[in-house]
Amino acid sequence: MTQNEHVAVAGQGAVAAAGGWRGSARPAQSGSVIRCTNVHKGYKLGDRVVSALRGVDLEIPGSGFFAIMGASGSGKSTLMHLLAALDKPDEGEVFVSGHALHDMNEGELTAFRRREMGIVFQQFNLIPTLTAHENVELPGMLAGERESVLRARSTELLGLLGVGERGSHRPDALSGGEQQRVAIARALLFAPRVLLADEPTGNLDSASSQKLWNLLASLARDQEMTVLMVTHEPAAAVNCEKIFVLRDGRMNGEILTEGLDAAGVASRYQQLVRAS
Repeated sequence: MTQNEHVAVAGQGAVAAAGGWRGSARPAQSGSVIRCTNVHKGYKLGDRVVSALRGVDLEIPGSGFFAIMGASGSGKSTLMHLLAALDKPDEGEVFVSGHALHDMNEGELTAFRRREMGIVFQQFNLIPTLTAHENVELPGMLAGERESVLRARSTELLGLLGVGERGSHRPDALSGGEQQRVAIARALLFAPRVLLADEPTGNLDSASSQKLWNLLASLARDQEMTVLMVTHEPAAAVNCEKIFVLRDGRMNGEILTEGLDAAGVASRYQQLVRAS
């Protein structure tokens, strides 16, 4: 994706005519917030097809902070793209917030992202010539929302994320941790129920990373969101309440993190991988 495509995907949406920032055009909620059943996805490389996902089952019943953990090539980024409505499975079912993504056409998938989804990438994907306020507001500006409404919302979000005093600064005047917080604010502009984070601390130092993991956990708790993070790091995954372990395109089990530190998560992860 280009930078502009990342920006558009990370914060597409429109304010509901009534009911505030969280979209109202959604079915009545029943069952799990995220559910995948027997999901397969392959990619053609020359004359052969490489299987990225091989019958993945995943269920997240409600709000909270969760992780998909796996090594490079395990299929975790492919699964994230399916959950983010950026791609469709070759086989199987993908439900997010009650929507059957596997049955949607491209226009419907785009509309779903606008109503329901926030996405945070490893690359911050901020526009260098825009201030923090303007970066957060950009998806709303592209959607034709009123400037005064967007400024109030961006001010609220930047304050919530601890960078309220940095709203007039451009990205080159912000630290890496501050840039990622601005990117998260942009993803939250339209109050999605689900926030996906793809290796969100890959470009941050350890201290900034820990602050960001704490922030994602607090968002899940305080905003009653489902936050799902893709990572290969035990130090990241231990901050989540449950870890789904992916290996070679298949789910290998789950880790409940209560009572575990990063070393404990790493040990449990290795046990699951070796047992497969």
